[in-house]
Amino acid sequence: MNIAGIQKLTLLDFPGRLAATIFTPGCNLRCPFCHNASLVDPAELKVTLEETGLLDQQEVLDFLRERFGRLTGLAVTGGEPLMQTGILDFLKQVKDIGYAIKLDTNGTNPERLRALLSAGIVDYVAMDLKNCREKYAATTGLPESSTAILYESTLLSARFIRESGVEHEFRTTVVAQLHTVDDIRAIAKDFAGAPAYFLQSFADSGDILGSGCDYNSLPDDQKFTAAPRETMEAMQKAAQEFIPNTQLRGI
Repeated sequence: MNIAGIQKLTLLDFPGRLAATIFTPGCNLRCPFCHNASLVDPAELKVTLEETGLLDQQEVLDFLRERFGRLTGLAVTGGEPLMQTGILDFLKQVKDIGYAIKLDTNGTNPERLRALLSAGIVDYVAMDLKNCREKYAATTGLPESSTAILYESTLLSARFIRESGVEHEFRTTVVAQLHTVDDIRAIAKDFAGAPAYFLQSFADSGDILGSGCDYNSLPDDQKFTAAPRETMEAMQKAAQEFIPNTQLRGI
């Protein structure tokens, strides 16, 4: 299990719990609005690892043992955590300490997700719905030819999550340049019946991936922006036609 970083305390990443968050390196998507470019872009990730290296897995487990009681949850994010071949064994060890585990995922690896769910070691799943089928390639930064199967994988992952009985949410980071009200309606239609859907407003973290260029060097009028409040509210209303519990975040 490769771990690139740790946030030792968070009040936000795991609903209802004091938690730590670990960050895994690498992702199979290249969403241009990604806010963790240093964990996703191969060139930037190489620099990051050269400068800081990976965290020692045993030291992370020792930290969690020491803090257990004061902390009760561990959030696992990335990058895309389900790219990690050792994730099942690592999370079993975390679970044995007594932690509840939250997994963030883009949903494109349904079989590994199902393995975690079947093992009973994940307590909460937050799955990203990047965009509707028609815009999935543009939003994930990949060729159209490689994304059709990925979108189908997200539908399968959603089914596995809902059948597992594990507490979960679906969410879309809304970017003004990439999402329309009709796009959000189409997403909600494909994932109709979900218990909760969050539309979260894009925020520039300062570590945005971009599309084959130095994002930070772009003029402001070429950078991604959050959608206006009125647009977000229209998106919420559209999504509620299929997922009544659609909420807004970060506006």
